[in-house]
Amino acid sequence: MKIHEYQARQLLADAGVTVPPSEVVENSSEALDAYRKIGGTVVVKAQVFAGGRGKAGFVKLCRGPDEVRTAADFMFKNRMVSAQTGPDGIAVKKLLVAAAVDIDAEYYTAVVVDRAKRCPVVMVSREGGVEIEEVAARNPDAIVKQWLDPHLGLMGFHTARLIRALGLTDKQQVAGVKRVLQGLVDVFYKYDCALAEINPLVRTKDGKIVAIDAKMNFDDNALFRQPRLKEMFDPAEENANELRAKAANLSYIALDGNIGCVVNGAGLAMATMDIIKLHGGQPANFLDVGGSVTRDGAIEAFRIILSDANVRGILVNIFGGIAKCDVIAEALIAAAREVGFKVPVVVRLEGTNVDRARPMLKEARIPQLIPADDLTDAAKKVCAKVA
Repeated sequence: MKIHEYQARQLLADAGVTVPPSEVVENSSEALDAYRKIGGTVVVKAQVFAGGRGKAGFVKLCRGPDEVRTAADFMFKNRMVSAQTGPDGIAVKKLLVAAAVDIDAEYYTAVVVDRAKRCPVVMVSREGGVEIEEVAARNPDAIVKQWLDPHLGLMGFHTARLIRALGLTDKQQVAGVKRVLQGLVDVFYKYDCALAEINPLVRTKDGKIVAIDAKMNFDDNALFRQPRLKEMFDPAEENANELRAKAANLSYIALDGNIGCVVNGAGLAMATMDIIKLHGGQPANFLDVGGSVTRDGAIEAFRIILSDANVRGILVNIFGGIAKCDVIAEALIAAAREVGFKVPVVVRLEGTNVDRARPMLKEARIPQLIPADDLTDAAKKVCAKVA
């Protein structure tokens, strides 16, 4: 789960991290009201789940009400297009109007899960204000890492090492960074984060340490114990089909291709997408119906896939273990009759009760259901159908 920058700022502020005063607005009139309340020079920032806002023109420094209105009008009336949004871009529904600060230096700090070492790691860099991927590619030594014990968290000697890596010696600034690091780690542990990032963390010209941007992602599996995060969830920023799939206990991620995938098992789904690519096709989605897929679940899976206008063919790849092939075949036939297949659906079934399932598909006499002998055969057939 993701949250907006303004929500991440609030979590940091609650943890003792200094953030500039700000207001969240949903139209240009509210943006002007926020400016009058904050005063001085402000930054107007689009609140969207995508990076590259500054390069796309959706972060603006404004020195007066006219500039605030112009910036807000532009952001609300135009879709933001960046490297992370795709060519269609995304609509902006909320803006953050925040007090600007006089920046003397920019830093980067974050806490993430190191899956290889199976523990959290704190990262800091003197090169803040740019995407950390750029820093890692250009100068990996600029990123200093400190791994944490999952139970003990951030220790005093960890903090001292990280502060030295940032090159800070002034007592006021050292104390400020210490508060930031401890607050960031506290938020990471308390809210089951997968990522808690401040970029940039800045030193102002009067020597203060302030977090002026923040990004946080959370472990979906832990949301049952995070009521505050549930309140922060913004469905307007999520893919509608992904939300629909989640409600049906399906794992679905929309992609840019034209071949829909219905598969049981995440690993098999990844392999299915790979073999589609191998034979010249482009997957339109990742969709794992799970090992215990039901008739209703399968029908909903097809409804979701077929709601994507780009889909010109579907590959069904089911290995019958927990889910028996004859049950899947019955669900496919029911889906064909209820949903109405207007694109070819290539079906590869293997496993438990497959000898019952294949005759069922044949006897159903549904032209759009095309049987395949194996996965390679299925991939070749569906790619040929959409070519």
